[in-house]
Amino acid sequence: MVLITGGGSGGHLAIAKAVLQECHKKNIKCIYVGSNNHHDRLWFENEDMFEAKYFLNATGFVDKKGIFAKILVLFGLIKTIFASIKIIKKHKVKKVFSVGGYSSVSAGVASVLCFKPLYIHEQNSVFGLANKILSKFAKRTFCSFTEPYDPYPVQEKFFSDIVKTSLKKIVFIGGSNGASFINELALSIAPVLEQNGISIIHQCGDKDFIKCKEWYENNNIKAEVFSFTNELDKHLKTADLCIARAGASTIFECLAANMPCIFIPYVYAYKNHQFYNAKFLCDKQLGFLIEQKNINKNAILELIFSVNIKEISLRLSHLEKVNGAKEIVKALS
Repeated sequence: MVLITGGGSGGHLAIAKAVLQECHKKNIKCIYVGSNNHHDRLWFENEDMFEAKYFLNATGFVDKKGIFAKILVLFGLIKTIFASIKIIKKHKVKKVFSVGGYSSVSAGVASVLCFKPLYIHEQNSVFGLANKILSKFAKRTFCSFTEPYDPYPVQEKFFSDIVKTSLKKIVFIGGSNGASFINELALSIAPVLEQNGISIIHQCGDKDFIKCKEWYENNNIKAEVFSFTNELDKHLKTADLCIARAGASTIFECLAANMPCIFIPYVYAYKNHQFYNAKFLCDKQLGFLIEQKNINKNAILELIFSVNIKEISLRLSHLEKVNGAKEIVKALS
C-alpha cells in the first residue's frame, strides 16, 4: 500500500493525480491523506482509484501572523501527525509519496516516525518549506528544476502531437484558485481579440466567475468561461496560445500539449518561485515571461500578436517528453 499525501493547490494535486493513475495501471493500491482544504476535496473526495481518503484539519504555517496563531498551528500539526500514524498502521502502508504543501506535513512526519520510506516530489524551482524540511529524511526527492532534472509528472491526457500553426483561440488560466490580475487582463483585451477573430477560453476561479461570465454576456463577447475544470487538457489541445501564471504543473502541462505560453508569475508566490519556474523554460526560448509590473493593455497585445505560434509549438513538439510519474512509480513499486 502506498500513501499519497499533499495538496493545497492544483499544482500539487495534479502531480498526485498523475502518480495515482500510474500506480493504478501497475495495480499498486493507494490511499490519500490531505487537508480539508477546498481543492484537496474537490480533486479527490470522489476519486475511486484510492482505496481510502482522509482529509485532516491541517493548515499552513508560513502565512500565519503572530506567535499565538503559529502556536495553534503547531498544536494542530501534532494532532494530525498522530492521526496519520494511525492511518499508516491501519492500512499497513509500505511507502509514502509526498507532493508537498502544508497538506503533506503530517503524513510526511508520520512516515519518518513509523520508519516508512518517504519519497518527495518538489514541483517548483524553489523548494517549499514542507519539502525543504522533509527532504532531509526522504529516501529520494524528485525535481525537474535541479540536477538530474527528473521528468515532470503529467497526466497522460495532456500529451499531444498537435502542432499549433496560427492564433485562432487563446486560453487564459489563473490556476486552481483563479487570478484576479489575469482575469482583469483578459477582460480588458477581449474586445480587441474578438475584433481580430480570436476565440476566448477563460478559467477564472470561483471568486470571479459570476463577474467574468456576466461581463462577457453584457458585452456580447462569446467566451468559454468556467471556474474550474477537470478537462483542461481538451482546452489546451484546441487553443493556440495560453496566458497563465507560472505554477510548475501549468508549465509542464502546456509543454506536453505543445502550447506556446505567455507566463505572468504571481508576484507573491513563495520566494518568487513562479518567476524562476518560467525563466527556466523561457531561457530555452520555449515561452515568454513578462512580469506583472511591466504589463498594460498595449504591452500584452503587442506581445500576443508578435508570437510566432508555429515556431514555438514546433520547438515544443521536438522535445523528448516523458511522464515523470512512471519514474516515481518505479521507485514506489
